[in-house]
Amino acid sequence: MFNFATGLAIWCSEAITLALVLFVAWRHNVRNEAYLYWGLGFLLTGIGFAMVALRGEIPSVLSVEAGNAIALLGQSAWVAGFLALDRKRIEWWALLPPAIWLAGVFLPWVNSDYSNRVVLYNLASATGATALAMAVAAGDMRRERTRIRLMGVFVLQGCLCFGSALTMALTMPSDIEATNLGGASAMASAFLLTIAFAFTCRLIMERSERHLRALTLTDSLTGVLNRRGLLGYFDGIQERAHDEQRQVAVILFDLDHFKRVNDRFGHQSGDAVLTAFARMARQYIPNNIFGRMGGEEFAAFAAVADQTEAEAIAEAIRTEFCRLPVSTGEAIVPVTVSIGIALASSIEANIDKLISAADRALYAAKAAGRNCTVTFGETEAAAPAPATPSSTAGELVPTVDDQVEALRRMGTLSRAG
Repeated sequence: MFNFATGLAIWCSEAITLALVLFVAWRHNVRNEAYLYWGLGFLLTGIGFAMVALRGEIPSVLSVEAGNAIALLGQSAWVAGFLALDRKRIEWWALLPPAIWLAGVFLPWVNSDYSNRVVLYNLASATGATALAMAVAAGDMRRERTRIRLMGVFVLQGCLCFGSALTMALTMPSDIEATNLGGASAMASAFLLTIAFAFTCRLIMERSERHLRALTLTDSLTGVLNRRGLLGYFDGIQERAHDEQRQVAVILFDLDHFKRVNDRFGHQSGDAVLTAFARMARQYIPNNIFGRMGGEEFAAFAAVADQTEAEAIAEAIRTEFCRLPVSTGEAIVPVTVSIGIALASSIEANIDKLISAADRALYAAKAAGRNCTVTFGETEAAAPAPATPSSTAGELVPTVDDQVEALRRMGTLSRAG
């Protein structure tokens, strides 16, 4: 015969322990309400089952009606926890488990029959397991594959509880048989909940790792990719350009006279300018492959059909930024941006050469008076960087002004009219 009191005592101690662990976790991260709800769930379940275990020692209304309702309310708290984990509002169906129990337990033919009460409890518990599966499925199943296993555990628990209720409803067991069957079902559910808790911990760990990985690849001020994160996308852009028979474009942006903005309006205003530019510019870049290279310099990678498309992207950003009102609270900061573009075929594209060529184009844009776009096509991008003047070279090298004049003749310099 199943020792009902012993089984409940074991589960109560486990539930209280898990509740304390979750409350401590919540105290260290009060913004994550999921820990609080899950802790309340285990606490309520432990208290409820403790009251059920004291049947005969305390009034029946506390042991049976209230004890089971409190235990089922713990399932509702778990549902709320999974919804809070995904920052979703708590739904009304989270309260169905205790509602079903309270709606049926006071019916005379249920209240007076132990087997019928066990059937009702299992039906309410099956509803709670279904609600848990629904709450888990409401998250991002594609990015968080652990959710599939977690949902499977709750579906299995729901089937177990419903199967137990159906078996008892059909066989009409005696009180002793109902105790054994109900106790076995309760312990199996407790075991499945322990597995579910382990999967939940794994889900949280994976989410934390993904968050930390994102922090290492994201600029903390502007929220766009940092240099490391941006460079990591180059191979993907190159492959996409090859598959679509397009060119690879590297676009560099440098905010004009940014030091003057910091000196005149303060560094907080400078940060506001950087953030405003990043927020605006990323909207024009396909797939948001855009990031901050450092200081006031930003970059974007794109697969484009030709030079015209790359220049159209750059000019859209440049003209929009000129019109963008960046307010410091006391004044509007005048802002412009210089842009350098380098292009290469998907086969010839080399990240170091393209960035170097785009950087030379950017310097040419600054030398041309700033607030303009200079483009180096495949020929210019493939050419080596000009050497610096040397007293032993015996010959003059092209200056930046010479490059600008050549770009004017080639028609690859765009500026505001």
